[in-house]
Amino acid sequence: MTTPEAADRRRVQRAAFSVGVWVAAVSAIVVALGVSVLVAVILLRARVENNEHATPFPGGHRGSDDDLVVDVDRVLPWVIGLGILGVLILSLIAWFAARRAVQPLGEALRLQRNFVADASHELRTPLTTLTSRIQIAQRRLERGGDVAEALDQLRSDADAMNDMLTDLLMAAEGKAETTAVSPVGDAMDAAVSRLRPLADDSAVSLEVFSSDRAVRMPLPTLTRILMAVIDNAIQHSPRGATVTIAAATARDDVEIRVSDHGSGIDSADAERIFERFARGSETGRRRGFGLGLALVRDVLTRYSGRIEVESTSPSGTTFLITLPSARA
Repeated sequence: MTTPEAADRRRVQRAAFSVGVWVAAVSAIVVALGVSVLVAVILLRARVENNEHATPFPGGHRGSDDDLVVDVDRVLPWVIGLGILGVLILSLIAWFAARRAVQPLGEALRLQRNFVADASHELRTPLTTLTSRIQIAQRRLERGGDVAEALDQLRSDADAMNDMLTDLLMAAEGKAETTAVSPVGDAMDAAVSRLRPLADDSAVSLEVFSSDRAVRMPLPTLTRILMAVIDNAIQHSPRGATVTIAAATARDDVEIRVSDHGSGIDSADAERIFERFARGSETGRRRGFGLGLALVRDVLTRYSGRIEVESTSPSGTTFLITLPSARA
């Protein structure tokens, strides 16, 4: 089995070989052209001078056996000029070849940065949920209550984090598992269950209107998409408010709407909030990294879906997630 390190070494070797071949091939072409031009100039000048019964080449003369004698002082400027031109051309080609060869390295670095940022952001909410559940278990234990249910929830959350990391690794590798079919209702229930402790801490109610439709996307992926959007709604909802998550069918698509009763989104931020590290007005209780909705859009794009701000006003915002429907 090929290890990632071996694959990286092969990519570096291929890039180095590519640069070497480019430079060698172009060097040979440039040298051949330079020599050809120089020989052509010498022969052409010699022929002209021959026809005029004069010196056959600037700086040259006919010997006793019609040999062409070249004056180095006249030829040297041509050689120097062609040499300088060749060096400049080779430098330009080498720069172009090197730039082309290191493009995969730049892409790899970009993917690495994105993965670190994505993982940091995606793990923030599950870790907060784990902390809340641990605190609940501690309070029950102090009162002598049963903590079995809390421990089961903790184990479920740990499994969810493991699925999330696996999904992030697949995303970093550019893979989209389009063969998995997931019921939308299961993903909605899982997302709401994992976010319930955060909603309770914020005194926000979660209302779910499920659906029996399915989409072609792994269940962990769909769940973390919904968690990101619902968590965003919880953060921007006032205490005592309700966040509504509703699924509906629209022709061949499944539409999922997440509505909050926050202060709305500025018109200037309606599109910018889907960009990486972009933040709207800081009205939420927990400051994020400016990645959540950008990650949602990136993942949905991989699965032929989309997210948009369907409506926003001072009384609340509704996000619309659209995905192609699939048979369960």
